[in-house]
Amino acid sequence: MRAVHNHLGRLLSINGTGVSPDWKARYTALKHDALTKAYEPGHIERKWYTFWLGRGYFTPKIEPERKPFVIVMPPPNVTGELHVGHALTMTIEDVLIRWRRMMGDPTLWVPGTDHSGIAVQVLVEKDLAAEGLTRDQVGREEFLRRAWERAVRSRKAIEQQQHLIGASCDWTRDTFTLDDGPSRAVRTAFVNLYRKGLIYRGDRMVNWCPRCQTALSDLEVEHKEIAGSLWHFRYPLADGSGYVTIATTRPETCYGDTAVAVNASDSRYDTLIGRCVILPLNGRQIPLIADEAVDPEFGTGALKITPCHDPTDLEVGDRHGLPRIDVFNPDGSMNLNAGQCEGMTREQCREYVVRTFESQGLLEHTAPYGHSVGYCGRCGTDIEPRISTQWFVHTQPLADEAMRVVREGEIRIVPEHFARVYFTWMESIKDWCISRQLWWGHRIPVWYCRDCNEITVSVDTPVACEHCASGQVEQDPDVLDTWFSSALWTHSTLGWPDDTEDMRYFYPTSVMQTGYDILFFWVARMIMMGIEDTGRIPFHTVYLNGLIRDEHGQKMSKMRGNVIRPDDAIGQYGVDALRFALTTGNSPGNDLSLGPGKLEAARNFVNKLWNATRFVVHSTDEWREAGDRTAGIPAPTHLEDRWILSRSQRLARSVWELMEEYQIGEAARQMHDFVWTEYCDWYIEFAKLRLRTSTPGAPGSECTTPAPYLTSVLDSSLRLLHPFMPFVTEELWQHLKLPYAPTTPDSIMVAEYPTHDPALLDPSAERAIETVIDIVRALRNLRAERKTDAATWLEAHLYSASVLTELQQMLPSIEALSRTRILGLNHRDERPEPSSGDVALILADADIVVAAGSAEEASRIREQLQKEMEATRSRLDPVRKRLADPAFVSRAPADVVQRQKELAAGLRDKLSRLEQELSDLE
Repeated sequence: MRAVHNHLGRLLSINGTGVSPDWKARYTALKHDALTKAYEPGHIERKWYTFWLGRGYFTPKIEPERKPFVIVMPPPNVTGELHVGHALTMTIEDVLIRWRRMMGDPTLWVPGTDHSGIAVQVLVEKDLAAEGLTRDQVGREEFLRRAWERAVRSRKAIEQQQHLIGASCDWTRDTFTLDDGPSRAVRTAFVNLYRKGLIYRGDRMVNWCPRCQTALSDLEVEHKEIAGSLWHFRYPLADGSGYVTIATTRPETCYGDTAVAVNASDSRYDTLIGRCVILPLNGRQIPLIADEAVDPEFGTGALKITPCHDPTDLEVGDRHGLPRIDVFNPDGSMNLNAGQCEGMTREQCREYVVRTFESQGLLEHTAPYGHSVGYCGRCGTDIEPRISTQWFVHTQPLADEAMRVVREGEIRIVPEHFARVYFTWMESIKDWCISRQLWWGHRIPVWYCRDCNEITVSVDTPVACEHCASGQVEQDPDVLDTWFSSALWTHSTLGWPDDTEDMRYFYPTSVMQTGYDILFFWVARMIMMGIEDTGRIPFHTVYLNGLIRDEHGQKMSKMRGNVIRPDDAIGQYGVDALRFALTTGNSPGNDLSLGPGKLEAARNFVNKLWNATRFVVHSTDEWREAGDRTAGIPAPTHLEDRWILSRSQRLARSVWELMEEYQIGEAARQMHDFVWTEYCDWYIEFAKLRLRTSTPGAPGSECTTPAPYLTSVLDSSLRLLHPFMPFVTEELWQHLKLPYAPTTPDSIMVAEYPTHDPALLDPSAERAIETVIDIVRALRNLRAERKTDAATWLEAHLYSASVLTELQQMLPSIEALSRTRILGLNHRDERPEPSSGDVALILADADIVVAAGSAEEASRIREQLQKEMEATRSRLDPVRKRLADPAFVSRAPADVVQRQKELAAGLRDKLSRLEQELSDLE
C-alpha cells in the first residue's frame, strides 16, 4: 500500500519537490480564467502554438550521452497549398515526435520544402502563357526569377498551414532543396558518383513529354486506360508472294518500322522468317525476324518493330542489330523521317497513315481495343517513349547494398509485407535517368569545353577546362531530377558533406514516414544515397501510411466532389478533431477513410473531453483548496477508485507497446474508449454520487472524496492524448495541473509521458467493477424493453459468489445508476427459482432476479405496446399493397423496389417482436 501511496504522490507532483509557496495565488488567478462552457478551438490553437514557439520547445538540445529521436519531414512541393494527404503525414509524424519528446528523448523534427522541378516549371510556363509569352522569350534568368517568387509565396503558405495543424518542427532548421547547403550536397554527390563511374551520359529510352520537352521519371507518368483501336495492316512480302498482317495501336510510328517480328514457335510463320516485307508508306524493305518477346496470342502474332518508340522494340532491335529511326521532333510533331507527314501532329499523322493503308487495300480491319497510355503527371500530355541523350546513375551496385541492410534488419519496413515489394523492385532495378530538360532545379555540375570537347565535372564552378585550361567552358543546360536532391534529404538537411555537429549527433535519423506509393521512387533512393554518401543507413525504420479515401472508400478527386481541404476541416471541426480523425482507425500501409461522419465523431470526443474536464475542475475546487498536499495523495480504498487507477495503468502500458510498434491508430482507439466509456460514462458517474457527501481527509489518511483520483487519471489521460490532440489537452491540462502540482513543467508537451506501474494494477477491483457495470447495463436494458418510465424504480435481488463482498460496497451506485431498489444480495447458491412474472438475468459473475411489475405498470406497458403495433401496421399496409402491385414492381427502378422490400421486412420483424413482448405480459 505504501508503494501505491507513493506512486500517487508522483502522479500529482511529477518532480516530487512539493508545492511552492505561491501555489494558492497562482490557483486563484487561474480560477478567474475558467474554462468556457464550449470549446473554442481557433483562439486556443493560436494561443498555444505561439506559446510553444516562444518557449523554444521545438528546438532540441544536443545531449551527447542520450540517443536522439529524429524525423526529417518529407518535403511538400512548393506548388501551392497542402492537401489532406500532407495533413495525414504531418499528424502521424507530429504524434511520434511529441510522444518521444514527452518520453524525455532529445527530439528533432526537421521541416522543409521541395522545389518540385517540373511541377513549378509547368506553373510558371502557364503564368507566361497567360501573358502571351514563352520561356524562350523571357530567357532563363527572368524565368528563374519568377519561379523563385512563386516558390517563396508557396513556402509561406505551406508553413502557415503546418503551424495551423500544430506541427512541432524545429523551424530554426527549416530547409529548402535549393538552399545553398542542399545545393552543395547535390553537387558533391553527383561528382562523387561520376568519379566512381556510377554516373554516365548515354543514349537510352526515356519517358518524354512533348509539351514540357523533358525526360520524366516513372513516378511523373500517370497511366490511364483508354478506349483505343487496334489496326490490322497488311505488309506485302518483297517477292510479291503474299503479305503479313500486323496489328498496331500506333499507326503514326509506322514510318520508324525497321522489322516485323514473330515468335519462333508460331508455326504460321515458319516459312516466312528471314524474308523481307515492304513498308507500304515509303516502299522500304524490312526483314521478318523471330524473337521470343512476341506474344503469338496478341493480334495476328506478327508485330512491327519500331526501336525508337517502344522499350520492348528497342530491346528486340538491339538483339537483332536493327537500325533506329526516330520519327518525332522534341515537341511531338513528325520529323523528316515521316515523309509526307513531316510537320504534322501525331494525331494528324495517324489519320493519314490509316487512310493510306485503306486506299491501297492494305487495311484488313479495325477493332476496338482498350489499353494503358502514359500521361505527363504535370501537364497531362501523353508521353512518348523516345531515345534521348541523358545522364544516368548506374544503380545496381547501390541497390545491392540497399537490399542488404533491409534483408539483415538494419532497416525495418513497417508494415513488413512491403519489404517483399521493396525487394521485387530493387532486384529488377534499371539505371536511373537523372537529367531533365528544364530550367528550374539543380543544374547539372558538368561543363563542356568548346576547344578540346572534354568535360569538367566539379562541385565548384570552374573558371577553366580541367583538361586544356581553356576558359571556353559552358555548363550543361539541363537540371537534375527532383528525386536526386530528395534522395539526399536525410543528410543534406543536417549539413552533409560537412562534418557538422548536427550530422554527428542526429544522423542516422530514426524514422522515415511517407506513403507506400513512393517506397521505391523515394525511400529506396534515400537508402541507396544515404549509404553511398555517408557509409551509414539514413534511418532505422520506414513507416508507410496508406492513401486517404472518402467514407465510402472512393479515391478523393475534384470530379467526385469528395475532396476534404485541411483548412476547411479545421475551420469546421478544429485541429484536434482533424488530427484525431486522421489517426483513429489508421494502421500502417492501409488506406484510411475520412468523411464528415468521422470528423464529427472526433469533434464529439474533443467536446466530451472538454466537458469532463470542466466537471472535474469545478467539482474538485474544495479539495484542491483544502491546503498543503506535500504529503502526497491518500491511497485509494474505494473499489471504483482502485478500478479506475488500475484501468488507467493498463491503458498506459498498452499505449506504450502500441506506439513502439507504430500502431498509433489502435493506440488512439483505446484511449478514446477508455476516456469516453470507462472514465466519463462510468467513473465520473460513480464519483458524482460520492462528491455530494465526501470529505477531503487529512494528508495520508483515508480519503472519502474521489477528487484525487478524478484529477490524477484525467491528468494521465490528457498526457497520453497530447501527441494526438495537442491544443485541447494543453488548455485542459493547464487548468488541471496548477492547483496541486505547480512545480511541474510549464507545458504538457514537455511533461512526462505516462508509463505503466504494476503497483497500481488491481485485477480484483477490475473484475468487481466490470460486474457492477454489467449489472447496471442489464437493468437499464430491461427498463428499455419494458418501456419503464424514468420515475418508476425496479425491484431486484442480486446473487453472486466471486465478487459478493465487493458488490455490497457498490450497492448504492448500482441502485442510483440503474434506478433499481436492491431488495437483497446473497450467494449464488441461495438463489431460488424466479416467481411467476419475475425476470432472471444471468451474467458472468452475478445473477439478477427482477420482480414482476405491478398490474398498473403492466397495463400501461400493454397499452403502449398496442399503440406501437397499430402504428407499425399503419406503416406496413401501404408498403405491402405497393409490393403486391405488378405495375409498381415492373416499372419502378430496381433499387426503389429493393428498398421497399427491405422496409417491409423490417416492419414485419418489428411487429413480430412487439407481438412477442405483448405475449410475454399475459
